Amino acid sequence: MTTPALLPLSGRRIPTLSPGAASFPHHRATLRLSEKFILLLILSAFITLCFGAFFFLPDNSKHKLSDLISDPPPPPPPPPPPVVQLSILSDFLFLFREEEESLRDKIRADHERALQEAKEKLRKSRDELRAEIQTEKSKVLEDLKKEGPKPLPPVPMPKVVGVNDGDPGEPDIKEKRDKIREMMKHAWDSYRQYGWGHNELKPLAKKGHSTNIFGNSQMGATIVDALDSLYMMGLHDEFKDGQEWIEQNLDFSVNAEVSVFEVNIRFIGGLLAAYYLSGQEVFKVKAVQLAEKLLPAFNTPTGIPWAMVNLKSGVGRNWGWASAGSSILAEFGTLHMEFVHLTYLTGNPAYYQKVMHIRKLLAKMDRPNGLYPNYLNPRTGRWGQHHTSVGGLGDSFYEYLLKAWLMSDKTDTEARKTYDDAIEAIERHLIRKSNGGLTFIGEWKNGHLERKMGHLTCFAGGMFALGADGSPDDKAGHYLQLGAEIAHTCHESYDRTVLKLGPEAFKFDSGLEAVAVRQNEKYYILRPEVIETYWYMWRFTHDPKYRQWGWEAAQAIDKYCRVSGGFSGVKDVYSSNPTYDDVQQSFFLAETLKYLYLLFSSDDLMPLESWVFNTEAHPLPKESAQTTAE
Repeated sequence: MTTPALLPLSGRRIPTLSPGAASFPHHRATLRLSEKFILLLILSAFITLCFGAFFFLPDNSKHKLSDLISDPPPPPPPPPPPVVQLSILSDFLFLFREEEESLRDKIRADHERALQEAKEKLRKSRDELRAEIQTEKSKVLEDLKKEGPKPLPPVPMPKVVGVNDGDPGEPDIKEKRDKIREMMKHAWDSYRQYGWGHNELKPLAKKGHSTNIFGNSQMGATIVDALDSLYMMGLHDEFKDGQEWIEQNLDFSVNAEVSVFEVNIRFIGGLLAAYYLSGQEVFKVKAVQLAEKLLPAFNTPTGIPWAMVNLKSGVGRNWGWASAGSSILAEFGTLHMEFVHLTYLTGNPAYYQKVMHIRKLLAKMDRPNGLYPNYLNPRTGRWGQHHTSVGGLGDSFYEYLLKAWLMSDKTDTEARKTYDDAIEAIERHLIRKSNGGLTFIGEWKNGHLERKMGHLTCFAGGMFALGADGSPDDKAGHYLQLGAEIAHTCHESYDRTVLKLGPEAFKFDSGLEAVAVRQNEKYYILRPEVIETYWYMWRFTHDPKYRQWGWEAAQAIDKYCRVSGGFSGVKDVYSSNPTYDDVQQSFFLAETLKYLYLLFSSDDLMPLESWVFNTEAHPLPKESAQTTAE
């Protein structure tokens, strides 16, 4: 028997019979429902009539053939006419026509009502129409408020340790730490006075400041970014002020296009850290609310998120300058830590699944020379231009591979293997020694090594030290030494300037080493990466030079970047009369001052056995802290 094939017909799929089988003519499919129903009723009545006639026929088998010949029986009386059946059919037809007419009347009435409403709308002025729309919007918002946010499932509060104190013991070190706390208070108090509620501060103009990474929003980035630093430093009144602002004012239902990466590391990371340090539920709730606003950024053909998303509409796009609309490795590769914690706190696997999807997609792709290019097209899933960097555009992707392994209590071996393979390729192709003996990490551009290192790249010294334990082939000592060499090179970039502050980028060619050449690379914007490496190297070696180098940087910042309204970046670190850029970056409070404070604290403040710091220096507890929570 031939299986009927399915063919589309007017939006449906109907069977087509095999050749030779009986079928209805094609025009039957175009009959209206009412005509089909009437034909069906007539056919039913006819069949009933035939069946009744057959039933009442005499049983001829009772008569012999001879009897029939000699004396034929009288013909049987005709069956009664099917009055009942015809009556039922008539009733059905009447009811069906009545129902059809009623339906037509209803459609006609609805149509007339709609026309009347449209005429009334057209008579109204534009202002009246806007008022009506606004009323409807307000009603919807009011209904949403009545419903309230979805309650989060109860999860154990991780058992956190070492979240305050950290007295270093030695009076001179304690004095340095107190100075860092005073710098933090000056930065915070200035922001509190002149930029409160704005994302950042213009310390000379003494007013709020914002950049395109936050769109046109005023979401208090400095408040959220600074919370955990305030808590660690024992500035609890300031912490409480920040918490109150967040409770009353932090709103993510704004029509603002923001950087997914920056909002994740600063806001979600900052809120999660504040929650784990203080136990205040508001921080967890706000983190989850914001995370839901970021999820539409992943609605791409490949699942690689857009760089930016509108918090209100959910529409995403990429930076126009990023290699023909590509997403950036450091941006979509720096979500794992926060999203794993979001899944833990919400019970929603979507966050974890999205970051693991990114990892699996990257694992399938070819990598030129084992290196990860900085650009990936989210529509096609193909690499953009072949530019690899451990500094800007690439840096924190590698950092998060290592920290995913650490955060999982070293059970995420896939992340560790991916990190080890990447670092091996970086060592082979990007790390070199200068003629003067300085180890540096260059940038690979279309088959050529550019002998230039950015301030952002200086974080890698701390990363190599952090990842030394667990390195393959007993290379722990090698990677700790590599971290020390990078720390030394980055210190040289500071020491070879007039202000003793490092430039944005520095080169290793033409006889110049660890020195900025271009004017647009001579600025310092309060960045933390060099001090971050000093802190990690101090924790792993306790070599006093790292505290000395950190103190040199702290003094230079206080001397050349401090102004009456806060702290500002400087435009030329080689000038004895620097000009200011008039921006107090939120990461100055979140990272630079925090790493300095930790550098002059004892190791029992935020021990690395229990905490992993995200790329914005926001501490998140390891998995073991969750499983051992009471």
